[in-house]
Amino acid sequence: MFPSHDSRAGPHPAVPDTTSNLWLLLSQMEHNRQEERAVLERLWREHAAEQRRGRRLRTAFRLFLAIYLLLLLWMGSNHLEKFDVESLSGDPHHTAVVAVTGPILAGDALGAEQIIENLNSAFKDKNTKGVVLRINSPGGSPVQAGMIYDEIVRLRVKYPNIPLYAALEDLCASGGYYVAAAAQEIYADKATLVGSIGVIMEGFGLQELIGKLGIESRTMTAGQDKNLLDPFKPLDGKQQAHVQSLLNQIHSQFIHAVRAGRGKRLKAEETLFTGLVWTGEEAVALGLVDGLKSTAAIARDLVKAEKLVDYSPNRHDWLHKISGTFSQALATWLSQPYMR
Repeated sequence: MFPSHDSRAGPHPAVPDTTSNLWLLLSQMEHNRQEERAVLERLWREHAAEQRRGRRLRTAFRLFLAIYLLLLLWMGSNHLEKFDVESLSGDPHHTAVVAVTGPILAGDALGAEQIIENLNSAFKDKNTKGVVLRINSPGGSPVQAGMIYDEIVRLRVKYPNIPLYAALEDLCASGGYYVAAAAQEIYADKATLVGSIGVIMEGFGLQELIGKLGIESRTMTAGQDKNLLDPFKPLDGKQQAHVQSLLNQIHSQFIHAVRAGRGKRLKAEETLFTGLVWTGEEAVALGLVDGLKSTAAIARDLVKAEKLVDYSPNRHDWLHKISGTFSQALATWLSQPYMR
């Protein structure tokens, strides 16, 4: 017997369409991938655009910086030449200021070449009524100080109607005072340190130290005194006497310049040239200084032109810092007499 089919049991359950569902799933996945690709492409385009903007900004900034630096260099190199004869202030009369601030060294912003250039510009200005040499210096090269001294003397003769005063600030020692001595009159603050009229050449001896360390000097020379004051050899009496003679000669030149500049105003000369320093108040009593006045007071009371015009350009201030000033100073300290 075969079971009979009962039509009243209802329709059979539908069989799932597997192919259709798989197709829908794949379509959805493809759609999602396209959306992800679109998002990634948009992000990449935005990133690339941002990078281009950044490059343009960096290029523009570099161009601006280059133009700015070139402009600074151009303005610095033409500042003094442009105003050699014309007035810097525009006023009928002014007091010219030339600053000597820091060690006086060759090749530096405070070397003789630059200071002399500044002084000439100040005297050539048709509206300069007087010049103030504003000094705040521990000294430096006797050669550079002597060159500035000689130029001041020359300018005072060439421009007899333009007085030159020195205004001493915190310190005016050795080579700084050498320069100041050429001025018509010298003024300071009561606490300014003034003097140190002497010459020094520093050195050291390491022969015992290198012996203990097992080191020997193998310096070779042509000329028996070429290794003058070699720190790795015992001090040679003949060489020491020769160097002392050099220092004495330079000291005599310094003393002569001070006496020529100050004349009969100097007092108690037996103590003035030993290398000591004094306060501004003491320096007045000793004849090293004429009185107690600032730069502004000199312009107001003596020159009678309160307007101050600075003839000390700043164009070397940052250039010399990156051009080896330290090595220049070190070489000077090691190899030359130094006035401080």
